[in-house]
Amino acid sequence: MQNKSNIFMTFGKMPIANNFINKENFKDEYFFEMSVAFDEKKSLFQLANFPKPTQMFNENYKFFTNSSKYMINHFENYSNELSKEFLNNKSKVIEIGCNDGTLINFFNSKGFDCLGFEPSKNVADLAKKKGLNIITDFFGPNFEEKNFKKQTNLICAANVICHIPDLENLIKGIDYFLSDDGIFVFEEPYLGSMFEKVSYDQIYDEHIFMFSISSINKIFDLFDFQLVDVLPQVTHGGSMRYVIGRKNKHKKSEIISKYLDEEQKKKLDTIESCLDFKKACELSKKMTLEKLNKFKADNKKICGYAATAKSTTVLNYCDIGNDIIDYICDTTNEKIGKFSPGTHIPIVSMNYFKKNIPDIAFLFAWNHKEEIFLKEKKFVENGGTWFSHVAL
Repeated sequence: MQNKSNIFMTFGKMPIANNFINKENFKDEYFFEMSVAFDEKKSLFQLANFPKPTQMFNENYKFFTNSSKYMINHFENYSNELSKEFLNNKSKVIEIGCNDGTLINFFNSKGFDCLGFEPSKNVADLAKKKGLNIITDFFGPNFEEKNFKKQTNLICAANVICHIPDLENLIKGIDYFLSDDGIFVFEEPYLGSMFEKVSYDQIYDEHIFMFSISSINKIFDLFDFQLVDVLPQVTHGGSMRYVIGRKNKHKKSEIISKYLDEEQKKKLDTIESCLDFKKACELSKKMTLEKLNKFKADNKKICGYAATAKSTTVLNYCDIGNDIIDYICDTTNEKIGKFSPGTHIPIVSMNYFKKNIPDIAFLFAWNHKEEIFLKEKKFVENGGTWFSHVAL
């Protein structure tokens, strides 16, 4: 699928971000041109090209929600807040893109009637093992779930809606399942935060859209829904929680117009801010490479910390390979022993990191820095230095 209108930047050839591969698969690795565009009518930042969803979400998906204690705690709080504000003891809850069931399990344990959608079979199977009601498929309006059709009080999602290329079909699915006065709540990395931090690693194959409040307001207005409330979140280096309801069914928060005014001042609703971001990305790339090359010139040993999907963008955009970074350490068994997408840096266990301590650790999971810094105090105590392409 392609949308070549308003393309303002390309990050070059990019592999599937979560496709950590074996050596024998190097020659067959898939790449696509990762260009970004801006739709001024919807104020929407988006990928111009991207792989088919089944190439990203399948039986070999390598991201697990429960890999971060911080995110587990966040989702417990998320479920508590939504339960208190929107649900009663007879409520029905759907989660879109429930991964290993971490979030929906919190609703399930409260006694709500729950249903999860997850297209990646391996993580959906983990959710099913928890006794959860899971449909291993992409969310949409084409399911005969009579118990939930037009009866669902809450549809929720976290870091998922930006993955869905067909927003019209998504909203038709919400309309299909949501009760008359039901609420759709979702969280996503926020465009304003990405621009501010120059965290261009938020852009990769799965992140088809980077939403602003302006874009969400405009998109849902087209389908007889309205933005009811927005709540900033600290997750993923700056996210936004959006609360959506059918038009004229819920009181609209006054804070929305304040945020929309702020976005207008920052030109987030126009392509101007995108062009500034492009310049900032190019400068960030230049400075990152200069710093890494200086470390190498000083005979510093450099490793990567956390084999994230986001790291794929940084490594490939900046052309950072095994000649600069010796290895990337990670906790996910499915990644250990494999190689980073595109740049083919070996992925090793945390034990290897502890036994082969480098001078510099390039922190790819910078959005989890508090949790990681706490866990890795000894690295700094032993003279190690953290580094990232964003300010730590």
